[in-house]
Amino acid sequence: MTAHGVPFMTLEPGEDRVAIDEAIRRVVDRGRFVLGPELEAFEAEFAAACGTEHAIGVGNGTDAIGLVLQALGIRPGDEVITTPLSAAYTTLAVMMAGARPVFADIDPKRLTLNPDAVEAAVGPKTAAILPVHIYGQPADMVALAGVAGRHHLALVEDCCQAHFATAAGRPVGTFGAAGAFSFYPTKNLGALGDAGAVVTSNGPLAEKLKRLRNGGQLDRYVHVEAGRNSRLDEIQAAILRARLPLLAAWTERRRALAAVYRRELAGAPVSVPPECDRGHVYHLFPVRARERERLQAHLSACGIETLIHYPIPIPRQPLLAGASTDECPVADSVCAEVLSLPLHHKVPERDVLKVTAAIRSFGRT
Repeated sequence: MTAHGVPFMTLEPGEDRVAIDEAIRRVVDRGRFVLGPELEAFEAEFAAACGTEHAIGVGNGTDAIGLVLQALGIRPGDEVITTPLSAAYTTLAVMMAGARPVFADIDPKRLTLNPDAVEAAVGPKTAAILPVHIYGQPADMVALAGVAGRHHLALVEDCCQAHFATAAGRPVGTFGAAGAFSFYPTKNLGALGDAGAVVTSNGPLAEKLKRLRNGGQLDRYVHVEAGRNSRLDEIQAAILRARLPLLAAWTERRRALAAVYRRELAGAPVSVPPECDRGHVYHLFPVRARERERLQAHLSACGIETLIHYPIPIPRQPLLAGASTDECPVADSVCAEVLSLPLHHKVPERDVLKVTAAIRSFGRT
């Protein structure tokens, strides 16, 4: 990407550089790197920010989901209803727990799990519902919680793209048993490596998750259950502590840039998914284009980098060949058309205007 181009994202620290440098130095000088005071402090601060009583730091977002399912007693033979539109790691976490993923189609506006499709997919082996707040757009959690309640199912939220999002005014991650977060570097709240967390207000569940992330240890060298080695390390916890106070302002910046995109793309040759909840945090800004490949090539020629999230519906992944017969036509259509435009808190508004002008010019070619 040239100096005058528009990159999809830049990951190097900016206004937070000094705080990050100080955080890393603090950990190194202390000489404690795993399960120490930085993790404990971050867990308390993140739980408070999410409106929950507990946060449990783990190695990554995939483990966050998988450990919750394991802690809830999800086991081989159980089925978990989830979305066909997500990173495949959501489904991999279900499979890591030994359960079978069942895919319900998405709402054509929200692009998140359609509650009616979920209800239709419930069967005798269904144990849990796993919605994803994709692109930062919260799922219809009021309706999904209703489905879970009627059928006595566990409800676990994949919040990996939805830090500080709210659904119907309530923080995501608080509707069901737990919420799972990723702090992968590209996330709204990102570490400088892999990291994740679970939030919950269920005390016994939190204690079990703390054991499971640490090899199932009740005490040092006393393993009472089959856990994993999935611990959020002290350096990443300290970095996240440095960035957490900035997240509210960064989120408002994302929303402001999204509003510019929406205004400037009115009448452009793309379809912009609507904002269905004011709690949207715009992890990504996707549009839909029937001539996606041509549009992406046109934007690249204009010096604008774009990505596709996600080109293959999860039930169509080679991993699930022959294993999934779930029909999700809305997700199939979205995956064939969706294109993510540059949006993060460091994008200058002039870059957004350059992107929108290039899209409008595509309509004149």
